[in-house]
Amino acid sequence: MNTVSVAQLAELLSSLGITYQSYQHPPLATCQDADRLALEREGTRLKNLFLRDNYGRQHFLLITTADKQLDLKALSKQQGLSRLGFASDNRLQHYLGIKPGCVSALTTVNDPQQQVQLWLDEALCEAALWQCHPFENDKTWVLSLSDLQRFWQHTGHQPVWLTLPERTVTS
Repeated sequence: MNTVSVAQLAELLSSLGITYQSYQHPPLATCQDADRLALEREGTRLKNLFLRDNYGRQHFLLITTADKQLDLKALSKQQGLSRLGFASDNRLQHYLGIKPGCVSALTTVNDPQQQVQLWLDEALCEAALWQCHPFENDKTWVLSLSDLQRFWQHTGHQPVWLTLPERTVTS
């Protein structure tokens, strides 16, 4: 797979007329890592999940709010799919060209065959600014949703907005 470099991604965004705010920080593999560091960044914090169906035939990049506790079993049923689960590190590299902890809305550029479906949480439709890792988790670029939509149009990924079921937390 030919993956796009961070510099090539920056050039692509520029050619599309997309601007972003850039932050440098220690590597953040999870939302909890960002919480521990109490980083101050503009935009909505996101949780990016790379999922596959039970048979490994379909792959999904699901983006939701950082604090949402998703019910994958209910989501599988809602979407009429065999059991959804987290895709392996190998699948992540194969389909999106990145390592774990670096998934973001920008990784669709590494999926020119549109083998990964883009699922977005409806709770994010009012979020004006989105925090995204540019393939490396020691950087955050903040982009507007309208610019991301232009980016996805360029990559050929039509987002599907979903009402995501949440896990009930019992104490």
